[in-house]
Amino acid sequence: VTYWAVDKVLLAVSEIYLAAWVVRVAQLVQVAGERHILIFTAHHLIFDAASTQIFMQEMQALYHAFSHGQPSPLGELPIQYADFATWQRQGRQDEELTHQLAYWKSHLSGYLPVLNLPTDRARPAVQRFEGGRRPIALSAGLTSQLKALSRQEGATLFMTLMAAFNILLYRYTGQEDMVIGSPNANRNRIETEGILGFFANTLVLRTDLTGKPTFRELLARVRKVALAADAHQDLPFEKLVEELQPERNLAHSPIFQVMFAYQNVPSEELVLPDLTIAFLESETVTAKFDMNLSISEEEGSWEYNSDLFEASTIRRMITHFETLLASIVANPEQRVNQL
Repeated sequence: VTYWAVDKVLLAVSEIYLAAWVVRVAQLVQVAGERHILIFTAHHLIFDAASTQIFMQEMQALYHAFSHGQPSPLGELPIQYADFATWQRQGRQDEELTHQLAYWKSHLSGYLPVLNLPTDRARPAVQRFEGGRRPIALSAGLTSQLKALSRQEGATLFMTLMAAFNILLYRYTGQEDMVIGSPNANRNRIETEGILGFFANTLVLRTDLTGKPTFRELLARVRKVALAADAHQDLPFEKLVEELQPERNLAHSPIFQVMFAYQNVPSEELVLPDLTIAFLESETVTAKFDMNLSISEEEGSWEYNSDLFEASTIRRMITHFETLLASIVANPEQRVNQL
């Protein structure tokens, strides 16, 4: 029953994929006796973080139904991903998208600085995307203090952590014009909430650290930038790059070299009858940027370009970030050059 149910579930869920993209999206491998590993592979072009949670929910519902000889309990979707793609293509010509493009051009006008992080090794002439990843964990007490500070300032935890990340990069580089990429779920329509597919967009958050502001003052600046970016989130990042025509350099990515990702998608626990399930972590050996901090309320990971940084350097940087956060909640009136 287990084999039959899993195979049927995967067939039902994988219907989203076009035949041209898929050879085998999933494989159930018997390791020993009753121990198996389910390997699922999906290209990021058609699968984002929110899709992972939807996939888990649907797989769980289908497995429960099929293993008891019942039909699929999933209802019809209000739209298909193709409908969203059509809307996005048509929308690029409308007045709202023109307005959004004007905002981004203004926000990113002038010289866009390259983040000059001190590296362990010289930057290769051509970026090779070799990478590694280190875990980061915040204590429950520290997270609680950060959330309390965020509420006091009318900000979200994302904004507070983003402001702190800006200060960390400022401390390492001395640069006061900070440009950081940040992924956005971009599921701002109720019809898209339950659809598997790639909806995510990349927003560019440019923060001014001049004048040695206090943390509270900097947080207000980050809040303003983040809210404006969210209000103009529909413009696809690739369209923005096309319009800005930034100076290209094969040694690093254009517009920004560091990304900050706040993961607030609820983690979905997979519970299937008569099975004990654990998730296996895969080793990261690539890096899309110089570094990418991906964090939730209490934990996350720090992806880094291993051509530039040693693992020991990233571990030290993570410790510095945790120390910085503790200093911020202890006294948010400190100026960025004192923290």
